[in-house]
Amino acid sequence: MRIISGKYKGRKLVAPKKLPVRPTTDMAKEALFNMLYNRYEFDEISVCDLFAGTGNISFEFASRGTKRVTSVDQHAGCILYINKIDNELNLNLTIIKSDVFRFLDKTHQTFDVIFADPPYDIGQEEFQKLVLLILEKKMLKDGGLLIVEHSSQTDLSAMPHFELLKKYGSNCFSFFSDTVEESI
Repeated sequence: MRIISGKYKGRKLVAPKKLPVRPTTDMAKEALFNMLYNRYEFDEISVCDLFAGTGNISFEFASRGTKRVTSVDQHAGCILYINKIDNELNLNLTIIKSDVFRFLDKTHQTFDVIFADPPYDIGQEEFQKLVLLILEKKMLKDGGLLIVEHSSQTDLSAMPHFELLKKYGSNCFSFFSDTVEESI
């Protein structure tokens, strides 16, 4: 795993092998951030990384100048690793150890970008619950995006506010917004 761009461009990060994660591939991450670069000024947005795992996505946003990045994961080992890298690189992440659905139920924060990378083996109902909870709580700021990473066996295109599906190898990203008129 490496940071692709920004202040820490090229920095290789090696997470402990015992973590229960499947980090977003560099190819998929680079394609995703190229899309986002055309839509946002990274130093002007707030980001929430749900099911943060190794912090791969959080680190990429922070390296690119995003000042407010919140990383949420329930696994103690993942939280320890994210904290370690956050301290080493002085990224100033907000790191929350919590079940994602519990965090979503309780938070009143809003974000420009919410990235969610749940375990691929969760059911379609859990994916729907995740998307609907974020949209119903109006956690996206005006012009904001919810990006859900999933396998090609999962189809989220029938969900409300679905905008776009992008596939990169075995990684798929479904994009949602609160205003479907806005294109990515």
